[in-house]
Amino acid sequence: MKFTATQIAGILNGEVDGDSEVQVSQLSKIEEGTKGSLTFLANPKYTSYIYSTEASITIVGKDFQAEHDINTTLIRVDDAYKAFSQLLEYYNQVKMNKTGIEQPVFISDSATYEESSLYLGAFSYVGENVTIGENVKIYPNVYIGDNVTLGNNVTVFAGAKIYSESVIGNHCVIHSGAIVGADGFGFTPNEKGEYKKVPQTGNVIIEDHVDIGAGTTIDRATLGATVIRKGVKLDNQIQIAHNVEIGENTVIAAQTGIAGSTKIGSNCMIGGQVGIVGHITIGNNVRIQAQSGIGRNVKDNETLQGSPALNYGDYNKSYVHFKNLPKIIERFNTLEKNQNND
Repeated sequence: MKFTATQIAGILNGEVDGDSEVQVSQLSKIEEGTKGSLTFLANPKYTSYIYSTEASITIVGKDFQAEHDINTTLIRVDDAYKAFSQLLEYYNQVKMNKTGIEQPVFISDSATYEESSLYLGAFSYVGENVTIGENVKIYPNVYIGDNVTLGNNVTVFAGAKIYSESVIGNHCVIHSGAIVGADGFGFTPNEKGEYKKVPQTGNVIIEDHVDIGAGTTIDRATLGATVIRKGVKLDNQIQIAHNVEIGENTVIAAQTGIAGSTKIGSNCMIGGQVGIVGHITIGNNVRIQAQSGIGRNVKDNETLQGSPALNYGDYNKSYVHFKNLPKIIERFNTLEKNQNND
């Protein structure tokens, strides 16, 4: 799909400086721009590239003043970075604006959906009593179990699995390979040391504007619900166990594992490969550095690092001494030796 500079300026409420009818059909970095591509300049460190880029259109701030000749058409906006982000969002909406039901698929007769705005990819399965909202995109090979609810403007990418009873809010994105509603890890040993499964009878509730990364697993509750609150962003390959609750606008990076029944507050930032034990409470506005191990309750506004995790400042001070530990031990041994000789 091609767009002219005039069309793009209309989307961004910008002003064209150059050829208003020049067309673009792809996006590019400014240093890699080619004819027919669109790019942007927001970081002053990249200013030199605007004089050599071959991109047909470049989005710039309204205050940009060229010091040399340029070949690219400019679209001047209030904030180049925000405008380019807005354009990316628009581009994605156009690119992903699929509708229709491909074949073969299975849709239970008891399922309800808005057919005019639904996209259902081939080899997908929609179970009994499923409710699907408006403008939902379900890509090929997706499984949706019985009694699942999907809100409006939900996108479920290829190969994702949503188990029975799960509730997905509005404007959510579930990426490929994600699993929502698998059984929690519940087993109890008998007198022989054998493990018997504890039935997992709860569900998963995902509120509005949640993004779930590829390969991430969210287990259903033993009783009640595992809850992902509004605005949460989950990276790829995260494990969230049964009865966990994650507060609004918390973001979690890849390969983090959260054990059962832990409650995490709002507006937290959790780095990659963090391990969090079960049955603890983590407050609001908490920052946890990558590869930390959390084994205790955490108060609001703490920043932690290490395993077991310490206060971030204490960890850095301790690490200075840890790096020097061999020298300290050598000095200690020398002093002890000298004392014994005395």
